[in-house]
Amino acid sequence: MALTARVRTRDGWAVSHAVVTLTDARGAQVLRAEADGEGAVRDATVLSPGAYTVIVTAVGYAPAAASAIVTATGNAEVGAVTLARQGGEELPPPGPWTIDPAHSTVGAVAQHLGISSVRGRFTEFAGTVEIAPDDVARSRVDAVIRAGSIDTGNRMRDDHLRSDDFLAVETYPEITYRSHALTPAGPDRWTVHGELAMRGVVRPVDLDLSYLGTGADPWGGTRAAFRATTELRREDFAMNYNQIVQAGIAAIGTTLRVELDVQAVHGTGLPAA
Repeated sequence: MALTARVRTRDGWAVSHAVVTLTDARGAQVLRAEADGEGAVRDATVLSPGAYTVIVTAVGYAPAAASAIVTATGNAEVGAVTLARQGGEELPPPGPWTIDPAHSTVGAVAQHLGISSVRGRFTEFAGTVEIAPDDVARSRVDAVIRAGSIDTGNRMRDDHLRSDDFLAVETYPEITYRSHALTPAGPDRWTVHGELAMRGVVRPVDLDLSYLGTGADPWGGTRAAFRATTELRREDFAMNYNQIVQAGIAAIGTTLRVELDVQAVHGTGLPAA
């Protein structure tokens, strides 16, 4: 091999669509090679001994440059080249991710009597995240929630929330969310643009998403953690039920704050544990 290199993100993930260009001391291009699926570059072009400049580019990443010395044998080992995402934002490695319900929470907070909050969560849900390799903005999120799994810690209140006054779970057993775009909102923060279908109504809903990082799990997999929030107006989803108590105060607030704490496993399935 005349030239070898490894192209990685800051987290150590392979950049499979990277392109490596080698220029000589005069600035003339002498080699151009593409990384394979593991982010490795191996090119057998015979090179003259001397000093060269290595330029590494990939869609969605800031270019990186490094120096390389071609030895008398015609070989150059560049080693690992790290690419940073454009704008400094980082995301998990590309490909499919499966949301792990056992280590995730889908919750909502509603104001009660204008002075306190009632918290609830859905205990049955599933979803996938697809991180696009070439254009992060094309990444996708798809999630399905069983509406009847609402749990606020009070059986009477939960039965009322399942009724036609609120979620109408007999008629609309599922709540779904499907995204269609992703835009940066700051370091490690993104806005997810999508549509929420609930109680037979479909509305555009944006999620304020924070990426918390990735790491290995005890079952040999790789996990990514996210936190997302948004606010919903109940009336936008035909949930207009309320009671007016003394002094005109509504028993239930008009908005819901949705809070998502999500772990996702790299791949299309979950570990047995």
